[in-house]
Amino acid sequence: MKAIVSNKYGPPNGLHLLEVEKPVPKEGEVLVKIQAASLNYGNLVLLRGEPFLARLAFGLFKPKYTIPGGDIAGIVEAVGTGVTQFKPGDEVFGDLSQSGWGGFAEYASVPVQALAQKPANISFEEAAAVPMAGTTALQALRNNGEIKHGQKVLINGASGGVGTFAVQIAKALGADVTGVCSTRNVATLQEIGADHVVDYKKEDFTQAPDKYDLILAVNGYQPIQSYKRALKDNGKYIMVGGRGKQMIEAMLLGPCLSITSSKKFGNMLQRANQDDLQFLKKLLEEEKLHPIIDKQFKLSEVPEAFRYFEEGHVRGKVVITMKEN
Repeated sequence: MKAIVSNKYGPPNGLHLLEVEKPVPKEGEVLVKIQAASLNYGNLVLLRGEPFLARLAFGLFKPKYTIPGGDIAGIVEAVGTGVTQFKPGDEVFGDLSQSGWGGFAEYASVPVQALAQKPANISFEEAAAVPMAGTTALQALRNNGEIKHGQKVLINGASGGVGTFAVQIAKALGADVTGVCSTRNVATLQEIGADHVVDYKKEDFTQAPDKYDLILAVNGYQPIQSYKRALKDNGKYIMVGGRGKQMIEAMLLGPCLSITSSKKFGNMLQRANQDDLQFLKKLLEEEKLHPIIDKQFKLSEVPEAFRYFEEGHVRGKVVITMKEN
C-alpha cells in the first residue's frame, strides 16, 4: 500500500510517499481502507518534534510513529479475532492518535475503541474532519468547562478546526455563543450559528463591557489577565492546545489566579474516546454539527498540505482525500 512516511523530525519536505507493507488486523482490531484523513495541531507536533517535551511520547531522536495522521474515515475491510462491534463493509471514522497514528495511508489496522460508525448523512471527507478537533471541543466545553444551558460562552480562535466545532457544540448544549475571529471569517461563524461575532481586527473583546461564564482560548494570544477581566465571577477559562507564552501562563499563572479569585483557569489535553465519537455522531446526524473544510489535498500532496496548515490561516479543517481527482 501507499503511505506517507516520516523518518526524522523536521519540515514537511522530509515526508515521502512510499510503498509499505499492508497491515494485518490483530485481536481486537479492524483493517480500515481509508477514504479520507485530516490535519490537526498534533500532526504538526509529530512532524517537527516540537515542543521538545513531546518527544518523550513520540520518540526522542526520531519519530516512533513513522506514518503520521490521526483522524480517518473509511470502510472496514477485515476484522481481527474477537471483534463483534464492526464487520466488513461498515463505514467508520475515528482518531488514531493514541493507537499508533498511521492515518496518512491507504490502510490502517485500528483498535475498535478508536472508531465509531460514520454518520450516513455526511461524506468521508467531512467525517475525517471531525474526530480529534470535535472531541477536543466537546471535552473542553463539557468536561473541563462544565458548560450549562443559558451560559454566555466566548471562543477565541473560533474559525479554526477546534473553534468551528466548539461554536456549534456550545450552541447544541444551549449556550449563548460569541466567536472571535478575523474579518475574513466573520461570515463563516454567522453561518454555523454564533450568536455574536467579534472581529479582533476591529474590536478587543477583553476591553468590552461583556462578561462571560466560560472562555475557550483556542488560538490568538491574549494575556491571561485580560481573559480574567472578561470573565464573570465564578467563570472559567480553558486553554485549548496553546503554544509558547499562552501555555506557560496557563500552566504557571493559572493555578495562582484560581486560588486568589473565584474565577478558575486551566488547560486541557484531549483524549480519544469512543463515547465522545458517538456523541458527535448523534450531533452530525441531527445536523447540529457541520464540518467546515477549508481545502482538500491528495495523499501525494500531504507535504503541501502541511505547508498550507503551517501558514496558520486555515478556516475549519484541512482534509486529505484518497480520491485521485
